[in-house]
Amino acid sequence: MKFNITGRNLNVTDNMRNMVDKKLGKLDKFFKTDTLCNVTLSTQKDLHIIEVTIPVRGSVIRAEQSSPDMYQSIDLVEDIIERQIRKYRTRLINKKQNIQSFSDAFIEEHEELDEPEMKIVRTKQIDLKPMTAEEACLQMELVGHTFFVFQNGDTGKVNVVYKRKGNNTYGLIEPEI
Repeated sequence: MKFNITGRNLNVTDNMRNMVDKKLGKLDKFFKTDTLCNVTLSTQKDLHIIEVTIPVRGSVIRAEQSSPDMYQSIDLVEDIIERQIRKYRTRLINKKQNIQSFSDAFIEEHEELDEPEMKIVRTKQIDLKPMTAEEACLQMELVGHTFFVFQNGDTGKVNVVYKRKGNNTYGLIEPEI
């Protein structure tokens, strides 16, 4: 794997780079050598946060972990990524477009896992009312949700506003169709 390590509000030291290479290097057994792994190290108040994103064709494998110590965060995120890969192994490999990102040894593993069944337990119909993004944020806060689907009054398209993690800011998703 190739690592792209960046720091936000933090200078990435050689020790941190070595720890990321050592810990996340264990994931080499799952991926081919040219697979890119984006690692972002950051700090917020007393927390050290690591975000790992591995784009594989057709999907993204991502994990984020925070703790009071950066090295502990690196340990924790490696476990999470490995668990995700093993848990969704069959689904990831069955998508033929993804197969080229994974190592041959990982693909040929005959480890049978109980694949969790993803089932929809509730379907909800909503009336899309034209409104601005600010009105949608207000409506989302009033109903106590973390996201809200609405019809943008300016563009006429279906948009989603969501509450960002960690602070009181919002995001807007405007799909291009």
